[in-house]
Amino acid sequence: MPHLTLVQAINDALRVALDQDSRVVIMGQDVGVDGGVFRATEGLLEAFGSERVIDAPLSEAGIVGTSIGMAAYGLRPVSEIQFSGFMPMAFDQIVCHAARLRWRSRGRYTCPLVLRAPYGAGIHPPEHHSESPEAYYAHTPGLKVVMPATPYDAKGLLLAAIHDPDPVIFLEPKRIYRASRQDVPEERYEIPLGRAAVVHEGTDVTLVAFGAMVSVAQRAFERAQRVGSSVELIDLRTVRPLDADTVIASVTKTGRCVVVQEAPRAASVASELLSLVHERAFDALKAPVERVCGFDTCVPLLTLEDHYVPSSDRIFAALQRTLAF
Repeated sequence: MPHLTLVQAINDALRVALDQDSRVVIMGQDVGVDGGVFRATEGLLEAFGSERVIDAPLSEAGIVGTSIGMAAYGLRPVSEIQFSGFMPMAFDQIVCHAARLRWRSRGRYTCPLVLRAPYGAGIHPPEHHSESPEAYYAHTPGLKVVMPATPYDAKGLLLAAIHDPDPVIFLEPKRIYRASRQDVPEERYEIPLGRAAVVHEGTDVTLVAFGAMVSVAQRAFERAQRVGSSVELIDLRTVRPLDADTVIASVTKTGRCVVVQEAPRAASVASELLSLVHERAFDALKAPVERVCGFDTCVPLLTLEDHYVPSSDRIFAALQRTLAF
């Protein structure tokens, strides 16, 4: 079984999809000859040709608009935006057209489009390269939003997204593209969208994270275990649809909850989770729910970027406060 990084698992999923379904096409800036800015599409042009792997002009609105037309007429485009910070250039196409096509056409058309984009801070790039914009898209009816945390999940979730009849925003945590390796089956497999994973079971506190924050939460989990705290760690995998049932079941058991996200705190996925916990598990709570988030500012540049991103120290401190309440 191949031992792959997350970006290699993405490449493998794309290769499997292109090989097994002639409707799948890839489009984006530099995805062909250069293999993508992070080499996620490396080798696919040579294997499948320029009619299946298409280098697009520098126009995010053009990429997404063309992909919507392809999807409406029977293809399954997997289009790449080089960085999630450039997705607002195509916001009208995503929110007003891709998300609404099934509703607007009363089911006559669907939009099986996957829009891939690297997201998040941690690699010290220039401005507009470090955003974590999932809340914009999770707020929009008609869109699904996927944020994998491991190589195994990245492949299974991407193949499920390509198979889905509706548009999927697939946000890839670039800071961990090559941070670790995992056994990933060569064959096709899918992980259902909207189903969270209980990474570790525990009894004292529920710790919820997604995307790049799962590995950071894992370090806080290990530290809590060493001091005798039993932490249940949940990886959401997708933030729309949101697997509230798994989170609520866990909080009902533990009575405590800490939610971790990289995005700013206000009007966020963490905010939604807090509301759901209070609506559905209030009687079980033994302590206020804690949020560990990015700050309500633009992502800063260079060394301050490391201060902005939630750390295992901040997460561990939140766990300790919750347990001591």
